[in-house]
Amino acid sequence: MSIADLQDRIGVEKANLDTMKINHAVSPLENTSEFKKKRQDIARMMTVLAEKENQE
Repeated sequence: MSIADLQDRIGVEKANLDTMKINHAVSPLENTSEFKKKRQDIARMMTVLAEKENQE
């Protein structure tokens, strides 16, 4: 993935996480491990993005 693609994907995933948080506040989810997985995915993408930016 290119840097621009990663930045776009991170933005989309952060928006999805925010939506999940709002939905959870309205009607609590039973399986909250999805939040942890989503945060970990975002962190991984940010790490890859930082590595790619440092290579250039």
